[in-house]
Amino acid sequence: MESAIKTLVTTFLSSSKGKENLDSKSFQKLISSQFGSMMENAQDKEAVDKVMGDLDSNNDGEVDFTEFIILVGALTVACNDFFLEFNEKSETK
Repeated sequence: MESAIKTLVTTFLSSSKGKENLDSKSFQKLISSQFGSMMENAQDKEAVDKVMGDLDSNNDGEVDFTEFIILVGALTVACNDFFLEFNEKSETK
């Protein structure tokens, strides 16, 4: 878990170039490079802008670390649900 936390923090800081927030362009790059295989339409700017807008709880036009972690958490839950369902299907065969 420690290495996962370190990866999350360093990935965010690297993507934000040491700033506290990701602007739209930096967020688009992060989504494309880190979540491209997990998120449909990761290359679609409009879709990514919608995700960013949904995450931007304080409406400042940027995504801060807390908002970013909400995305990571939601994707983690979705993956867990997928694998639980996948395992249930595998066991019934």
